[in-house]
Amino acid sequence: MPRRTATLIASTLTLIALLCVALLTPAPYAEMSPGPTVNTLGDYGGDTVIQISGRQTYPADGHLNMTTVRVTGADYRMNLVEALLGWARHDDKVVEHDTLYPPGQTAEQADQENAEEFSQSQDSAKVAALDELHIPVQSRVIVAAVVKGGAAEGTLHAGDVIKAVDGTKVTQSDQVAQLVTKHKPGEPVVFTVVRAADVKSKSAPTHQVTVTTRESHDQGPSRAVVGIQAGIEHTYPFTIDIKLADVGGPSAGMMFALGIIDKLTPGNMTGGNFVAGTGTIDDNGTVGPIGGISLKTIGARDKGARFFLTPADNCEEAAKDVPKGLTLVKVKTLDDAMAALTNIKSGNDAALPSCTG
Repeated sequence: MPRRTATLIASTLTLIALLCVALLTPAPYAEMSPGPTVNTLGDYGGDTVIQISGRQTYPADGHLNMTTVRVTGADYRMNLVEALLGWARHDDKVVEHDTLYPPGQTAEQADQENAEEFSQSQDSAKVAALDELHIPVQSRVIVAAVVKGGAAEGTLHAGDVIKAVDGTKVTQSDQVAQLVTKHKPGEPVVFTVVRAADVKSKSAPTHQVTVTTRESHDQGPSRAVVGIQAGIEHTYPFTIDIKLADVGGPSAGMMFALGIIDKLTPGNMTGGNFVAGTGTIDDNGTVGPIGGISLKTIGARDKGARFFLTPADNCEEAAKDVPKGLTLVKVKTLDDAMAALTNIKSGNDAALPSCTG
């Protein structure tokens, strides 16, 4: 066999072997890409996204689109070829797997965490929206979860309403931990509660429940604990349901709040414009940062958005690569977002606070 032919065959076989290794070798990366954008004023998957009953609503034109990022699953392992192709594509982003999924976290745990964050974001969106419209919302401190094997297991239950701790009335969830940690491990703490089964009763009895504290064994400082997680449960004067399957995480909160407000007020807030955006929201209407901002702006523009409501803390990153024809609008609060929509509706684009790099 001529030497040149032998060399060509050897090189080809080596290349095939390297390609097989690249295809079979898992890489410690995950891939992110633009996901669906959904109009909170419209329908998705056969359901109206925001459904309100028990209160007058109004037609809302235009778009207030929440945006998403599509990510590879927690159990999926990219190979080296997929990672290289992902790095080469402008609309995709390859990141270290552990930045999305902490070591040891299962796919089921990741899905559960995303679902819980999504549910919390909906709740905060409702509270913030109704507060913006000066509609009162009732709240109460509850036992959100009981640690298995913890001191309170069997005596306190998820859904119990905590009225007081050691006789001190509580109105915020963080007060519970503050009052418990005033004790030393081994000391009793007395909870005044309304049982979850009795909450809907107008004359629900209260119960005194004594729990003996234990010493904490987490990464924080040593302290007295009882093994519960306190939370806030809100009671609304009418029903607001958000129907959106296969979406998780907290980043749609601001857009949900704006959609609720638009449906509960006459006229429309967008003036028929296509506005998209992202951002977490808390009960007070503060807008927080999210991940994958550059992918969300790409997805929004591809769907036709002209304006993108951008959390202030994401502005610098988003401004590095703005899709052509998209205006980034900087927002820190729900009030900022409302003011921006007023300017967009009136065509006063010059008044919009912009994101700069």
